[in-house]
Amino acid sequence: MSRTNSRNLRATFTVLSALVFVATQVLGVAVAAGWAIAGIFELGDTIRYVLMGLFCGLGLYMLHGFWKQATRIEPLNKPD
Repeated sequence: MSRTNSRNLRATFTVLSALVFVATQVLGVAVAAGWAIAGIFELGDTIRYVLMGLFCGLGLYMLHGFWKQATRIEPLNKPD
């Protein structure tokens, strides 16, 4: 009896490692951009946090797209 849905551990670790690396970069840039834009235009703390949240939301959306593309190129399941 063979497994039809076994994981490819090497591909899983590769995709997860890339996702962690890209996520730290994207979310770091999102927070820094919100802080910088609010600081340059002296928008106040509330707008600063709103901008950080909006940019982080955009970054998470981009990470979701990255995940979909990465798993399409590097399948996490072993082929039959």
